[in-house]
Amino acid sequence: MRAILLLLFLGFAVAPLCWIIVTSLKNTKEIYTFPLLYFPSQPTLESYHRLFSFAKFGLYFRNSLVVSVLAAAGALIVSLVGGFGLSRYTAERGKRLILLGLYFTQMVPGFLLMVPLFNMLSALRLTDSLWVLAAVYGMMVAFGTIMAKSFFDRIPPSIEEAALIDGCSTLQALFRVILPVTLPGIVAIFSFSFVNIWNELFLAVMLLSSESNVVVPVALNSFISKAGVSWDVLSAGIVVSLLPTIIVFSVGQKFIIAGLTEGSVKG
Repeated sequence: MRAILLLLFLGFAVAPLCWIIVTSLKNTKEIYTFPLLYFPSQPTLESYHRLFSFAKFGLYFRNSLVVSVLAAAGALIVSLVGGFGLSRYTAERGKRLILLGLYFTQMVPGFLLMVPLFNMLSALRLTDSLWVLAAVYGMMVAFGTIMAKSFFDRIPPSIEEAALIDGCSTLQALFRVILPVTLPGIVAIFSFSFVNIWNELFLAVMLLSSESNVVVPVALNSFISKAGVSWDVLSAGIVVSLLPTIIVFSVGQKFIIAGLTEGSVKG
């Protein structure tokens, strides 16, 4: 029974992706054929050619990759430092208040912050910049900080105490002694930050205006217009946009599972 339920779940999860891949291999005529054509009679890569030649998807892909890597790396560093501080050097009462504040920020809809954020950045003339967008994404560290704290809670304080006795500063003890032990947690935080930033749309739409700064989610959204939907190009774009997230989770799968397991139970 359990195997049947898992197969049903897998079918529901994989079927849309398979349909998108099949659609990206059809020509425009076959997409709108009635009755529905489930498989292309002559698979073609024309939609991928149009995606990278006319839609400039290569530029948008590069922009997203730069923003996601920089923002995820920044969020990781801030989360690790914040989580380490919460785990080691905050009074118990203050720790609860800070954690409550972090949990609260996770409950607040991001839409409520968009207007004041846009007004502030507009007044400072910092809109339409990939660097500013990466900095904004990098400040979204509540979830990563909570995860990092749970990882550090499992590590005995005696480890960094020994490093301090040997002459290391607090930050040196963190980066040279503690972080190598928490490698699964680091990969887990970076992976989740990267995927969330890669898929984020609304802030990118609000803060970016020039075509040279368009990122992947904005580009995919632009394929949907009042005149219709370019299903073949949109499907090809979705397939290409999935590659980085698939690679991240494939490469770090073992570390991500270990990190989530370690962070879920306090030793």
